[in-house]
Amino acid sequence: MLVETRHPIGYAHAVNHWQQELVATVIFGITYVLISGRQLKILPLNRPAAALLGAVLMVSTGVMTPERAYRAVNYDTIVLLLAMMLVSAYLSLARFFEWAADVVLEFSHTPGRLLLYLILTSGTLSALLMNDTICLMLTPLVIAVIRRGKLPLLPYLIALATSANIGSVATLVGNPQNMIIGHFSRIPFAQFSLALAPAVVVGLAINFIILRVGFRSALRAATIEREPHPVPKLDRILFAIVCIVFVSIFVCFVAGLNLAWTALAGAALVMVLARRDTHKVLKLIDWHLLVFFAALFVVVDGLTDTGLPDAIYRHLQPVFGSSVAAQAWNLTWFSIAGSNIFSNVPFVLVRENGSRALPNRS
Repeated sequence: MLVETRHPIGYAHAVNHWQQELVATVIFGITYVLISGRQLKILPLNRPAAALLGAVLMVSTGVMTPERAYRAVNYDTIVLLLAMMLVSAYLSLARFFEWAADVVLEFSHTPGRLLLYLILTSGTLSALLMNDTICLMLTPLVIAVIRRGKLPLLPYLIALATSANIGSVATLVGNPQNMIIGHFSRIPFAQFSLALAPAVVVGLAINFIILRVGFRSALRAATIEREPHPVPKLDRILFAIVCIVFVSIFVCFVAGLNLAWTALAGAALVMVLARRDTHKVLKLIDWHLLVFFAALFVVVDGLTDTGLPDAIYRHLQPVFGSSVAAQAWNLTWFSIAGSNIFSNVPFVLVRENGSRALPNRS
């Protein structure tokens, strides 16, 4: 006599969920490899294209529906990025960055002082305008200034990169990671800046000391040679318009208004008041970065929907400890390691979703 056996419905659902989790993990892994490493000869994709491929795979394999993929995108972050890029674009049209680089060189009488001024300038501007933008705008100008002054490139380029990252920590608009953290945590702009500003000041000071000591031989041997060159003319009217609107934006930030739409409203106001060809402005927007973030939101949410990040955090919960102090300390080293291994943006996105598994303690 044959006995018919039936698998319970729950078993079939468990198998399907396990397959979905495996597929999502594989897609995330492929995407991470493509965006964190150099372009592969067999698949020459840059970071935005790799993230876009991952997003398409999440939908085409059935891990996510198209509707779920649309909902995965954090539009507040995308809008805030776009707005800050627009403001930076008008500063570029006003020739502010060229003017600032030239002013820094003029006020620097020694290579060591130039290093200090560069660290302070890039750190401050990154807190206000986003570190990616500052590095993109200032790098060619710093190279031109350093070559014109017959100085070694390496210490100054390292100073630009490190101080831009350190300075960007001070505000919720300083870097994309802060924007994401601000969206999920709902921490007020002023409270965030007050808490992080001292750390930024200390970090910039340590950065200067390390670079000054590490490159002491090269800086001691160098002298600033000032060659005649055309002085960049600052568009004072456009610069004044951007500054007034920019200050107004930050006042609204401190007042607690929505970061994304406040910044976009300010950027739109500059567009109206500046009376410039907007084609030139829009060409200065880093559309690749916006595509990268939009696609990355989809990829990370596809992985998060499987519950894998939550499961990982639940298993790690004993490691983080039970007290607030222990959790803060352990999350610090965990974040440092994870950001360097997995790249900071994907890590922050996964952690912000997965950290909900950790208990909230007052």
